[in-house]
Amino acid sequence: MKSHFFAYIARMRYITRWALMRNTFSENVQEHSHMVAVLAHALAVIRNRVYGGQIDAGQVAAAALYHDASEIITGDMPTPIKYYAPEIRDAYKKVEAVACGRLLAMLPDELRPDYDDVLDCADGEVLELVKAADKLSAYIKCVEELKAGNAEFRRAAEQTRAALDAMHLPELDYFMERCMESFSMTLDELE
Repeated sequence: MKSHFFAYIARMRYITRWALMRNTFSENVQEHSHMVAVLAHALAVIRNRVYGGQIDAGQVAAAALYHDASEIITGDMPTPIKYYAPEIRDAYKKVEAVACGRLLAMLPDELRPDYDDVLDCADGEVLELVKAADKLSAYIKCVEELKAGNAEFRRAAEQTRAALDAMHLPELDYFMERCMESFSMTLDELE
């Protein structure tokens, strides 16, 4: 049997995010997933090194890398629609689960156990960091759009920042205090 899983994963680059917003630069799901993996890994490292955690940073990065894989099949549902009402959110979660199951079924039997947990992670601590990194990635996108003069992202930046603050995660606060300002700087200012 031929496996189409990786060919589907490669198609993440064709799914554009932020469809309801005017963007100064586009972002696709593959780019977003990479950044979420980088940020989730960083949050896990901060949790372990600064706050005495014991989480597997590699597992966190892998779960983050695949956190939006279902969108290959479902497309990207804009946040205001996805979370408009609990019924929509719950129905979309079911659609995402079916899509992940479909992707998992594309793998050879002997590989499925290794991808099951990254496509449908059940570890609450891992999910907490992936969710924080996902929101942080969205905030970084907003900051970069504002830096480019796109006021379209002002409200999204405010809402996303408030959501990050409401998470009350020490490693996220650490990142925000020590790393976030750099995303507002020009290349010359980073020197």
